[in-house]
Amino acid sequence: MKTRMSTGIITPYRTKLGLCAVWALMPLFVYAASHFALQAMVTAASESRDQRSTHNHFSARPLTTNSFTNSLPNVALPQAPAQAKPVDFNRDIKPILEASCYLCHAGEKAKAQLRLDVKAAALAGGISGPAINPGHSKDSLLLQRVLGLGDQPRMPPVGDPLGKEKIETLRAWIDQGAVWPDADGQTTASSAAGPAKHWAYVKPGRSTIPTIKNVSWPRNPIDNFILARLEKENLAPSPEASKEALIRRVTLDLIGLPPGIKEVDDFVADRSTDAYEKVVDRLLASPHYGERWARPWLDLARYADTNGFEKDNRRAMWKYRDWVIDALNKDMPFDQFTVEQIAGDMLPGATAEQMIASGFHRNAMLNEEGGVDPEEARWETNVDRVNATSTVWLGSTLACAQCHNHKYDPFTQKDYYRLFAFFENVDYKLEGDAVISEVKLREPKFETPSSEQEAKRREIDAEIAKLEETLKTQTPELENSQREWEREVGGAGASWTTLDPSALSSSGGSTLTEAADKSVTASGNNPHADTYTVEARASLKEITALRLEVMADPSLPHGGPGRDIYGNFTLSGISIEVATADAPTQFQSLTFVNAVSDDGSSGVKNLVKYESDEYGSKGWSIDATKEETRFNRQAVFVTDKPFGDTREMLFKVKLKHESADGRQGIGRFRLSVSSAKDPTSIANISMRLRPILDIPVEQRTEQQRKDLSGYYLSIAPQLKPTRDRLAQALKSIDALGIPSTLVMRERATFERPSTFLRVRGSFITPGEKVYAGVPAVLHTLPESQLPNRLGLAYWLVSEDNPLVARVTVNRFWEQLFGRGIVETSEDFGAQGDTPTHPELLDWLATEFAGQRWSMKAMHRLIVTSATYRQSSKVTPGLLERDPYNRLLARGPRFRMEGEMIRDVALAASGLLNRKVGGASVFPFQPEGIWSIPYNNDKWQISNGSDRHRRALYTFWRRTSPYPSLTTFDAPSREFCTVRRVRTNTPLQALTTLNDPAFFEMARALAGRIIAEAPPSIRERAAYGFRLSVVRQPTAAEVDQLTAMFERQLARFRTDSTAAAQVIKDVPASTASSMAYSSESPTVSPTVSSMAPPTAKVDAPELAAWTMVANVLLNLDETVTKE
Repeated sequence: MKTRMSTGIITPYRTKLGLCAVWALMPLFVYAASHFALQAMVTAASESRDQRSTHNHFSARPLTTNSFTNSLPNVALPQAPAQAKPVDFNRDIKPILEASCYLCHAGEKAKAQLRLDVKAAALAGGISGPAINPGHSKDSLLLQRVLGLGDQPRMPPVGDPLGKEKIETLRAWIDQGAVWPDADGQTTASSAAGPAKHWAYVKPGRSTIPTIKNVSWPRNPIDNFILARLEKENLAPSPEASKEALIRRVTLDLIGLPPGIKEVDDFVADRSTDAYEKVVDRLLASPHYGERWARPWLDLARYADTNGFEKDNRRAMWKYRDWVIDALNKDMPFDQFTVEQIAGDMLPGATAEQMIASGFHRNAMLNEEGGVDPEEARWETNVDRVNATSTVWLGSTLACAQCHNHKYDPFTQKDYYRLFAFFENVDYKLEGDAVISEVKLREPKFETPSSEQEAKRREIDAEIAKLEETLKTQTPELENSQREWEREVGGAGASWTTLDPSALSSSGGSTLTEAADKSVTASGNNPHADTYTVEARASLKEITALRLEVMADPSLPHGGPGRDIYGNFTLSGISIEVATADAPTQFQSLTFVNAVSDDGSSGVKNLVKYESDEYGSKGWSIDATKEETRFNRQAVFVTDKPFGDTREMLFKVKLKHESADGRQGIGRFRLSVSSAKDPTSIANISMRLRPILDIPVEQRTEQQRKDLSGYYLSIAPQLKPTRDRLAQALKSIDALGIPSTLVMRERATFERPSTFLRVRGSFITPGEKVYAGVPAVLHTLPESQLPNRLGLAYWLVSEDNPLVARVTVNRFWEQLFGRGIVETSEDFGAQGDTPTHPELLDWLATEFAGQRWSMKAMHRLIVTSATYRQSSKVTPGLLERDPYNRLLARGPRFRMEGEMIRDVALAASGLLNRKVGGASVFPFQPEGIWSIPYNNDKWQISNGSDRHRRALYTFWRRTSPYPSLTTFDAPSREFCTVRRVRTNTPLQALTTLNDPAFFEMARALAGRIIAEAPPSIRERAAYGFRLSVVRQPTAAEVDQLTAMFERQLARFRTDSTAAAQVIKDVPASTASSMAYSSESPTVSPTVSSMAPPTAKVDAPELAAWTMVANVLLNLDETVTKE
């Protein structure tokens, strides 16, 4: 029996000492493991799993590699005499030139004036003469140089020399006439001035289905293409996999979960000829189909629940994820699936679902770091959109053309920025706090209420409309009240007494100078932190407030009113002390209880509660990037009680400036005091309305009267109850908790923004102006389509697009067989791999379009083929001939991805919550992992069964993805990921053995074994095996499991502490089916959702089965799709 394990002995359960292995309990696991073949890292290469034999999953030899006894009879057929097969340039020669020659001999600056990427140039040769002499390899300089003949150095000059096979391929090609297709794909010998058109940029034709010798084997045309190649290689396909293996394979592939025991038994018992097809159709109709196939798409879409970058703040995007699941379950045609994601918001009468779909390109990261130029951040976001679009739909590394023309593929830098222009018209706005470094880029959101929320929202909206109408309605009583208010605030300016400074000082060394209007200007030294002290005298009774005016001045940066480079300031503290003239040394501090500013800043209010912290993040600042900051600003600070009498008063006011950026003192200011009853009223009036107060009523325009009246109605004391009701109604909308999601939206303006090619890909270096368009090497944008995102979307799925169907079906193939027909599924260009079965790829591409882009139809076609249904067992001969199964003479076998491994364990344990859709959840995660990222967000473990949902729903933080998934090669999703490269590392074995989440699953599986299986040990062992592996175990396998259980039980009978350690925190699903016997040491269950017990089991027995379950969940066969 093969479990996966790294070097050393590992305890698969926890103690209070930590999360992973507890080495003090090592002897227990040594005892448990001594009769098992504990194997995880027999080889380091990820492909080792694909190469191992799978017929003997329980080997009695510890730590052994696989033997090939009892292997299948798919040995290699006798080799036919070698024949000179025709050499195809695109398939056989171009990849050699690309990999070994293009680095030096391609493009306009080719060395020795020899270009090998252009037919005519290659035939003409370079400085040394013609490189290729068609029909005469021995006279061709190209072959002589790769052989290293003569006194010239061998080519290529760096890296490994060409292997014998490649050299012989070159020789055969030249001897066969060096047939080199022209750019249009023709193989004539006429002149060709440009590079040969790469196969991927030629529209696929309908391949002829090959004729084969073994006509009884194929089940659909896919098999003809595969078998034709096998027969050409003198190989035969493998027999069909067993029914148990087949239903497990196809269930994992179509819904990402293992089949239940009843489903397996029903299929095995079904002898009808279409039994398998019925299983496939049932799985395609499952709501879990969309979940399984959404996983790879979300990698492409770079879906995450956070914005990325250092702050990595949360975002609401799960509605997009649920849209993908729903679209896949409904079998939305792939062309529609494409259009709605690229430009769903632009479709006529776009539905809510189409708006949500447009979130594909809102999955891009959002840079919110301090000091980031928001326009550059927007530009970087559009760069990501271009790169993702070209990768997902074109299978191209177009990102290389951001800085320069593509080195290997026919994409120019101009092509790149013409695609970029399609995304320039996306709506956005800049938001931020006062400080310029806090200005942020914001793009549209879209609310997605439920039907109940929508109905309640309509009720509240109707109430709000009535209240707002009331607040707009003028009455005679309100008119009289407004006139009285105008008289009061109109004279408020006169009620302020300007303080005439008698002494000025600066703690930081600034020069403070009084002007004729009693304002103070700071100049000279501009320290990192500074406190201004102003001393003045005034005679005023019942003083209620201090007013601080900050004033624009042409001597300040950008006109001020602050001293930093943007004209900004940060006031981090303000204080006032007073004394009487007859007791000038007895100053008393006054307390401010309220503050307002005419810019509506919340920062000024913070100053009356506490001084700004050491970074100045709570102080008063302005947004110096806005034009209105050129006007004066003012803030009024209200004291807790009036002060002053008829005697002359002495004032000492201190203005504190401390901030993270520093050098942000006020550049010009003025101080005043007032005894007005409502000193904040004038400060509350916006600068636009303030001048109206100085205009006689009869001279005001209609708009001025309307503006001032509207403002008064918003503050009138008589309307306060109505305003309170309105505020409550608005809060009621917030209380509904209507979710929103990020979407795309075009700007409302008719004129599109200009797009410029960026020199060397730098945002700060614009070059030539470009217009929206598509790469010149591909088909043109139809005249019927506008050059916008919607036009781009229709262009992508045009029947003339040579790439999209090929790229997409290749990804389907990759998911099902572990490797695409083109292995580099992210790159169909010159540097990518050539197809192993090019005719099949083209046939599948045309079939996909012919099936109206039905993804389910393509999945059904592939999984019902005889190719897919082959056994994955491998023979020594086949392993030698085709170690990576590129020829597909056997079925697929490879380790599952991290999400599927977790879901399989959850399903086997009985813990899996099969709910489809909804907000992201937080399963168990070790403490402290989220303490590293910038914003110190907290991972709050979900309650109840939410923590046992499928891995697809796990909250995805870009700077710290769920650790067990990244251990199994999940990407961060910061960028588009097409292909996850499988690795084998010790951490993976450690995760499934010791991760508390996986060990919880083992405990739950033990509970299922005890509660659901007959009471005999052998029957329970067999039942646990089937829950984990699906197939029936052999008698020898049951023997080994039984022996392990008995040894573990004996161990736990003598070590009650270890038994209690294993079964502590029993999950609800386990506890619901058992109670703890008082005859043995137990740990009382604490799960609140525990159901009443229906059976009894003692602690040692549960602990022993938990150890067995842990081994079952770590079997190589459990975590491998085969």
